[in-house]
Amino acid sequence: MRILGIAAKWVFMLCLPILLMSASLSWAVNSHWLYKYGFQKYGVSQTTGLAQSELETAATGLISYFNSDEEYITLTVVKDGEPFELFTQREIIHLWEVKILFQLVYYLLGGALAFVIIYSLVMLLWRKGSSWRVLTSGVLKGSVLTLGLVGALALGAVVAFGPLFWWFHEIVFLFFEGDYWILDPTKDYLIMLFPQGFWYDAAIFCALATAAGAMILAGIAGGYLLFTRRRAKS
Repeated sequence: MRILGIAAKWVFMLCLPILLMSASLSWAVNSHWLYKYGFQKYGVSQTTGLAQSELETAATGLISYFNSDEEYITLTVVKDGEPFELFTQREIIHLWEVKILFQLVYYLLGGALAFVIIYSLVMLLWRKGSSWRVLTSGVLKGSVLTLGLVGALALGAVVAFGPLFWWFHEIVFLFFEGDYWILDPTKDYLIMLFPQGFWYDAAIFCALATAAGAMILAGIAGGYLLFTRRRAKS
């Protein structure tokens, strides 16, 4: 039982960075604000020739697609007063690939959240004695681990985001047939809507959100441990 308890605590600590990172990624995928921010910052309306209202239609359509059972996206906007199919077949297939990755993020979020809740309930309801301290110790260590991972990823993004972004696609999309992720920024609207700078900003926002969550948890857990330690000495 002792070995099982130690293993469960380690899984709990590893689940915390997965939970916080996947939660921040899920927020980014569904954040109208983030899409609008990117469109405005990178002058996407000028690049694409689409009105701001049509860009918002595109953002809503993408968010809806990523959360639907629809296999392939069909997204029509208005350009120069005429209905316009926004994405080519190549872009549509790549978006299907991206949707699979986002669904994997949702599964990771659900699985990590389920384990964290179950472990916490077991510790608080079934175990006696030092269960609160064991649980908060795991939260503190998992939060510190999260901060370490986020710090390393953020440093890598600041130093060499371009190569890392390319290598990420090279590795991840080996699991898919074809090279549909390689698009032309001069004619493919998916690249014009979301230039590399957008993804850099999104990565930084996700890192900040993840770090903020980890610091809050670390502060609560560390505060509890410090309080109980002083109380025990008094």
